[in-house]
Amino acid sequence: MTCKVIVGGFYGDEGKGKIIAYLSIKDDPKIAVRGGVGANAGHTFVYNNQTFKVRMLPSAVLNSETKLLIGAGVLVTPGILKDELRKYNAEKRTIVDSHCGIIHESHIKRDMEDAHLKKVVGTTGAGTGPANSDRALRILNLAKDINELKSYLGNVSDIVNESIDENQSVIIEGTQGTFLSLYHGDYPFVTSKDVTASGICSDIGIGPKKVDDVILVFKAYVTRVGGGPLENEITVDEASKLGWLEYGSVTGRQRRASPFNMELAKKSVMINSATQIAVTKLDVVFPDCAGLKEYHRLSSQAKSFIEKIEDTVGVKVVFIGTGAEINEIIDRRIEN
Repeated sequence: MTCKVIVGGFYGDEGKGKIIAYLSIKDDPKIAVRGGVGANAGHTFVYNNQTFKVRMLPSAVLNSETKLLIGAGVLVTPGILKDELRKYNAEKRTIVDSHCGIIHESHIKRDMEDAHLKKVVGTTGAGTGPANSDRALRILNLAKDINELKSYLGNVSDIVNESIDENQSVIIEGTQGTFLSLYHGDYPFVTSKDVTASGICSDIGIGPKKVDDVILVFKAYVTRVGGGPLENEITVDEASKLGWLEYGSVTGRQRRASPFNMELAKKSVMINSATQIAVTKLDVVFPDCAGLKEYHRLSSQAKSFIEKIEDTVGVKVVFIGTGAEINEIIDRRIEN
């Protein structure tokens, strides 16, 4: 039994939802708990040709036996949460920390109307920045203040720590990506809090000694939404020809794209103390690898790409996504 923290290695949109959904089925965790910012992050995964999108619940919703928790550091949009609870029949297995901050319509309005946030930073308009600002001022409503959430409230830190102490399997899910961190990203083109592994643990309320593995998720190329630098950025036409043209799962905005950045990956591994790496969408860069589930079957070019990542960052690539379906994955933990 282990406690795994899964976070994004670049600028978000790396495929964390796919990796977490896969682990929720493969490892059958007792608990999946979400840290991070809030409903400005959408995690998408595909199972049996059905596309799932979650903005509040952990991506482990597929496993009906897994308890779904939301840590105290997460901002909750009640309407979005309740829609997902109904959609995934998760009302009886979801716990929201009573200290979660609440996003109101006024926060969304401020986010949408603020010229700096909307035009310069390029936020999603989900209200997270203004809500976290109010939290810093100590005027934000918390989940314990909201009647419609009372039946879901609990102390997530206590529950998670007790589960780890009882040697149960726990998955902790981050949002966004390392270089969107308020402290370690390309300020001001960042989200409204820290989203590295350390920040996600703080959101949940566990200490670093409780974590067994930090899985850092990279895509086989780099994308980002909104403003800010993107080294070696390619044109829209180039991205389209390569099959790298993507759109954000929350806003639908076009993602900017660039080739995989080895040095940025190395820094991300350092900041997060990563012990394992996941690389998603290898099939987009190397189409002949689509659907493969065994490492030895990858093309020599694909293997060289994976080995170069490992040599550069000094950490093994354990999970390799080779298609949209959550089971289209190479799990090197089970290699012969």
